[in-house]
Formats: sequence, structure tokens, C-alpha cells
Amino acid sequence: MNPLRRYEIIMEALLAQQEVTVNELSEQLEVTGKTIREDLAKLEEKGLLVRIHGGAMLAQSDQHGILSSKEPIIKHADEKVEIAELALKHIQPRDIIALDGGSTTLEIARRLENQPLTVVTNDVYIISELVRKDEIRLVVPGGTRIRNMLAGPEASEYVSKLNIQKSFISATGVHLQYGFTIYTSELVEYKRALINSSHTVYGVVDHYKFGQCALRTFAELSEISMIITDRQLPSETAEQFRDKGIQLEYE
Repeated sequence: MNPLRRYEIIMEALLAQQEVTVNELSEQLEVTGKTIREDLAKLEEKGLLVRIHGGAMLAQSDQHGILSSKEPIIKHADEKVEIAELALKHIQPRDIIALDGGSTTLEIARRLENQPLTVVTNDVYIISELVRKDEIRLVVPGGTRIRNMLAGPEASEYVSKLNIQKSFISATGVHLQYGFTIYTSELVEYKRALINSSHTVYGVVDHYKFGQCALRTFAELSEISMIITDRQLPSETAEQFRDKGIQLEYE
């Protein structure tokens, strides 16, 4: 098994359990404890986990755009609410929009008025939030459930045939060189389908994710129409991204 696939399996285990041991991973992946410890060190360098005695724990439980399979625990809630309020200004009645899975897009869904609107989403929490708003036409692409999200070839194929006006995309990290990244390949195809089917693509990411890089790039910076973030984004960081021609909105 190549190292990148091992990294993905380690992150999947961490997301499900919050904490894993070297022995558990060694047995699951059929490699030595030394190999696992080296893998954990690489992932810690990326800021994806924190090593502890005998294993590792997830750095931030909601950072990957995938929430717990139990109940979403939202960190940096104030920043996500701020981003959601800015995003709402770009949504008009009768729009066809897509909400990618994640805690920030969930905040957008919670604040959407019950109005004529078509919303495409693969996030079960967002579905639960919007199903009560009868003016909103809810479109669910289907697929296999991966914690709080539905994904897979059938979901990506369905989305690829839609005409979406505006999509709101989440990410683990936003990096000047590596673009928009996420920790697992399972969701890359779906995110790509959203981007390719959308007229305008908004990245919705809090300021903590700028400069961060996960395992898989799913979009170049140039493919995103605008990044909506919170006002705590450092001015020097904003200037670096604007110098690359990236449009930012955060106040």
C-alpha cells in the first residue's frame, strides 16, 4: 500500500474515533509500528493530527469538511456564522445553489430563509435542516454515506449533469501553492463535479485554514470565483492571496 493511501486510512480512523494507537494502525494496515510512527509524524507536520503517547489524536474535529457521525461539534463557531452571513448576501430568490458538506455550509443552511430556492447538497445535516423549509426545493444527489456526507460515482455523475448557478465549497486548507485541499480522496470527485457544474464558485473557509495544506488538492485557486472568510484573516495573508488574483470577501 502506498504511503498516501495509508495517510488517508489513518485520517479516516481518526475522524471516526478521534484518537488511535500505533498498535491499532499497525495491525489494520499490516505495517510495522516504525512505519506508522513515521506516517503520524508526516501528518502532524501538515497540522492534521497531534501525536500523543502510543498514538495520535485529531487536531480539530471539524476541520476536514466532514463532521462527526453523531452530533456536529462546531469549533470557531463565531467565524463560521460571520462567513455564513456574508454568503447569504450572494443568494437570491429562485437561485439554484449547491451547499457542499461541512460546518460552515451548515451555518448557511440554518440561516436560509424559507423562500423559492433550489439547493443541491450531499450533507445529511444540511438536508435535515432544509427539509422543514417547504419553499426550498431540496435536491440530494444520492451516493454512499461517508459520515455526514453522501458521495461516490453516482453522486458525482448526477451533479455533473446539473446547471448550478452558485456553489459554496468547503475545504480543509487553502494554500497559495496547493490550492484547495482535503484529507481524503473519497470526496474529491464530488467536489470536482460541483465546481465544473457551477457558474460561480465560492470557497467558504475560516481564516485558520489559510496557509494550511491537506493530502489532496481538489481545486486550484484560479477555479474559485471568490473566497469568503472572516474578518480575522491577517492583512498580510489577504494581500498575498490578492497578489495572486484571488478575490476575497471578509467584512
